[in-house]
Amino acid sequence: MDEDSSKEPAGAALFAGAAWFDPIEMALRERIRGFIEELLEQELTEALGRRRHGRGPSPGHRHGRRERRLTGSFGPVAIAVPRARLRAEDGSTREWRSAALPRYARLTRRAEALIAGAYLAGTNTRRVKRALVALFRGAVGKDVVSRTWRKLKGDWEAWCRRDLAGEDVVRLILDGTAVRVRLDRKATGISLLVVLGVRRDGRKVLLAVKNMGGEGEAAWRAVLDDLVARGLRPPAFLIVDGAAGLERALAALWPEVPAQRCTVHKHRNLLAHAPEALHEEVSADYTDMIYAATAKEIEQRRRAFLRKWRLKCRAVADSLEEAGERLFTFTRLPPSQWKSARTTNAIERLHEEFKRRIKTQTVLPSAETAAMLFWALLASGQVTMRKVDGWQTLAERPADLPVDLAA
Repeated sequence: MDEDSSKEPAGAALFAGAAWFDPIEMALRERIRGFIEELLEQELTEALGRRRHGRGPSPGHRHGRRERRLTGSFGPVAIAVPRARLRAEDGSTREWRSAALPRYARLTRRAEALIAGAYLAGTNTRRVKRALVALFRGAVGKDVVSRTWRKLKGDWEAWCRRDLAGEDVVRLILDGTAVRVRLDRKATGISLLVVLGVRRDGRKVLLAVKNMGGEGEAAWRAVLDDLVARGLRPPAFLIVDGAAGLERALAALWPEVPAQRCTVHKHRNLLAHAPEALHEEVSADYTDMIYAATAKEIEQRRRAFLRKWRLKCRAVADSLEEAGERLFTFTRLPPSQWKSARTTNAIERLHEEFKRRIKTQTVLPSAETAAMLFWALLASGQVTMRKVDGWQTLAERPADLPVDLAA
């Protein structure tokens, strides 16, 4: 054998033959080269003020062409790029650069988006190459995927440094999630600390994603201090998961800002303190209390809950009392906001989607990659966030009417 079949691109034999021949695709691809070359020729004509072989005054002159290889969603194509020299005011000349085809560009922006999108869908470099080999005719190797990823990393670093002074954020939602990454060649668990903001118009915005060793006070304080340093103003309302370190960090930074403890997290805590046989009953009583129609009804059902469960299962009652009035801070808001203000579900949904995307990679390459992937899911538009319920009343300040804790 003269050829090494092991070097044949994956998918080269599959989907081959007359049954898979598409004359429309073939005709379009054959015309791509001419279209791109005409686009570049028009751009140069506009820069010189005259067409090729034209006469008249011009700020420069053409001097041949050079061949470039470009890969786009149409596949790889070799094109002849026109060259020219432009004169400056001081009499010197410089090489003309195309705005449509940047210097050293090997991929169109659409192709880069496809590669990054495949990577963000929860795959790795080799799998991206195999997944896109048919579209790009084998022109995408690991180095191309890596270059695209480095470009995305530059956008991530700029996002991490961006100024937040112009963000009209009235509410913060804070929560953490655990992921496994490779550190010193070992799989290690780290925490991703996520801060989501809610603007006055109801739109959610991701403010921070930081990889930390845990969810202690120092870790959360580092995240919050960075936000403040970049210009974030104190919010009017906070929603937290109940982690002790986070609550201490917030109390030290914004002691006067009302904070709501996530009712879903507390529900899990209650079930953890009750025998399995009582889970259904605890859930029913808790739901009736949390989702009551008015603050007065919530207060009445809370008292009834405590009286009942102090006798039936003391640990459940103690767990509810531990949360204090922070579990009912949402009642200080207009009722239209209660649904969105009771829980950290806005971040929990992002966590679930993030973990669904990375489940094919049991261990991520690094801690920074984990945070970057989380951000990129939103930045790329693969995950979108809707406005919070009750956004029309977000401008109203929380009332000073805490729930009466006397039971």
